[in-house]
Order: sequence, then structure tokens, then C-alpha cells
Amino acid sequence: MSRQQHILIAGAGPVGVVAALAAVQKGFKVTLVESAARVDDSPRAATTHSSTLEMIDAIGLIEPFIQQGLVARYFDFWDQPNKRHVARFDHDLLRDETAFPFVVQTEQHKLVRIGLDKLRQYADANVSFSTTLESIEQNADNVRAVVSHGGERQEIQADYVIGADGGRSTVRKLLDIAFDGMTWPERFVVITVLDDFEKMLGCSYRNYLSAPRDWGNLFKVAGDDGKGRWRVVYPSRADGDDADDLSDEQVFERLQRIHPLPGGYDIVHRNIYRVHQRVAATFRKGRVFLAGDSAHVNNPIGGLGLNSGIHDAMDLTSMLADVMRGSADASIFDRYDRRRRALNIEFVQQQTIANKKRLEETDESARQASLDDLRATVDDPVRHKQFLMRSSLLDSVRKSRQIA
Repeated sequence: MSRQQHILIAGAGPVGVVAALAAVQKGFKVTLVESAARVDDSPRAATTHSSTLEMIDAIGLIEPFIQQGLVARYFDFWDQPNKRHVARFDHDLLRDETAFPFVVQTEQHKLVRIGLDKLRQYADANVSFSTTLESIEQNADNVRAVVSHGGERQEIQADYVIGADGGRSTVRKLLDIAFDGMTWPERFVVITVLDDFEKMLGCSYRNYLSAPRDWGNLFKVAGDDGKGRWRVVYPSRADGDDADDLSDEQVFERLQRIHPLPGGYDIVHRNIYRVHQRVAATFRKGRVFLAGDSAHVNNPIGGLGLNSGIHDAMDLTSMLADVMRGSADASIFDRYDRRRRALNIEFVQQQTIANKKRLEETDESARQASLDDLRATVDDPVRHKQFLMRSSLLDSVRKSRQIA
């Protein structure tokens, strides 16, 4: 009987957990290590597209994932200065393309917890929090990693390592892989409120606000209590600092410009962060691979970063399983870099940059032309569906199969 192969995964965020679950289901032994002491439940990615829902279904998580989130059939574009609705896109046009013709708004920490609960049912899976990766050495046959937990160092020998440890990835740094790209000059402010924008504006659960000054995103999530809350995402002021931009005065003034609410909003969380557009120079060195934010980061407009990371995890674990079973040799791993890096640049980097440009356009004639094009797109069933195929990453998945 052949020896069971072992995968070490660094990072117990959504990409790492999905990779671990997919790998153990394919017959690998899995060790998942996370430097943090607990699951990060701060407001982060929440939008899961049709293509990714198919993958979540494939690893057996779809029912609790949908149950703990919100199903969003539509998304809207708004002309914010004129308080005018521009276009509503309808995912139901994808009903002949996917079993999931909608988006699900489930916060990423819920996916992590659901995935960890299932992962712990497998005897061949080991999960360790508060565990820091210190070093990696590899040869033609295996990878040796040193991790630290509770002040004690341990060497782990694995057949492969997957770095899913975020934008500041230790794995990527240990491999000395460049992370080229840029950082946007403005920071992104995230405000979470309990007030119901759907009732106030008549909007859908996902909204994109176009304005030279007041552009942003507005979307609903379920919250841990299931009662629903809204996140408002907008750029910081060019001359502000973090404390100023998160002050009661500035947040009140900014929310009032979206929709006047004399008594103010019921704010339950506020945060500010820098946003990058970066792609690793390579997604693989030998037996060590990068996935998710370790390999690529982007602005959040369109909700593509996490989705692309889950695609990385599923594509990679399928390739690893093909090699393990003997249906492919190790040369297939070169395809992982060719495929995932190219698709991230084409479908995630380019699209999220275009999404941001569309919303922040300062030339009024160009802005109106863009909004007119969105109206025309929605009114044309062929263009409407083409837009959705791309924004849902269904086109990306299909193109990936063509990259040998």
C-alpha cells in the first residue's frame, strides 16, 4: 500500500480551510497551522459568487453556508450625486449556466468556522492555532518546515506546503517571491450599521455608488445574530488621518451624504485599511505553493479577491490529487502558476481596477457615459448575461480549463 501523502497548510483563513478540506477529502493527510489564537471575526469579505458557490457545494458546505448568509439575486448601480438608481443586474439570467444563479452574502469568518467544524471530523486532519511558521526547506522529495507553538519548536515533514497566510504571507517571504504592484493612495473606510438601507432607499442587498467624491459600496450581511446589518465602504479623505476619518463627526457627515437620517446611524463597527493591487511574481517554488491573498491582493469592489482565492485552493488541490493518483506527473504544477496567475491578472486585477475607476470617475461627461452604458447593458439580455458571466467569475472558471 502506498504511503499517504501529507500537505502542510499555513493560514486558517477561508482559503486555507477550503484547501485543507478539499485536500483531506481527496485522501491527503493535512496539517493546518494558524499564527492567530482564534478565528478572525472582524468585518471582511462577504460576497460569494456563483462560481465559488459551486466549489463550496463540492466540499459539502453549501447548506450551512447559505443558511448563515443572505441570498442576493440582484445588485444595483446608483448615480449618487443625483440620488438616482441607474441599473439593476439580475443573476437569474445565469439559471441555465449554474445551479446557483445568485450571490450569497456570508461573512468569511462563518465560512472558516463551518469549514473547521467539518474538517475536525476527519482523522487525517490536524488544526493548530497559535502556531507560527518559522522556516521552510525543501528538496526533490519533501518539504521540512519548523513551526513554533507554546514556546516549543517542532519540525514537520510534508510532501507539499500551501501558503494561504494572507497578504503579509510568511511563506511568500520565506520563498523570497516578489509581490509586485501598487497601493492606492486613499484608505478604505468600513462602517457597519444596523439601519436598514433597503427600506430607506428601496435598494438591493448589493449596491455600487458612483460619484466623484462620494463613491462607495453599500451591502447587507446577516451578522452573527442573523438579524442583518449594512456595511458602508467609502474612500478616506485625501487630507485626513485614520483617527479623523473614523471620528463620530466625519462618519456622521459621510453617512448623511449617502442618505440623510437626522438622528444619525446606529453604528456597530468602524474600521479603516489600506488597499493594494499586487500579484506574486510566481505562485509556486518547487513543492511550495501560494494561494489567496498570499499570491494576490486587490481592492474589494466587486467582491472578487476571496472568490479567486477559493478558486486557487480548489484548482491546486485537484492538481495535487492527480499527481498523487498517478494520472499526471509533477509537470502539471507549472500549470498552476500559468493558470492561476494569468486568470487573477485578467479577471481580478483588471476588473477590480475598472470597477473602482467606474465609481470614482471625476469627469462628469465620462461618468454619465459609463452610467448610460450600464443602463444599456441591463436592457440588452445578451450583454446583461455577458456582464454577469464575467462578474461572477464563471467565465474565469471556464477559461481556466483551456490553459494547459
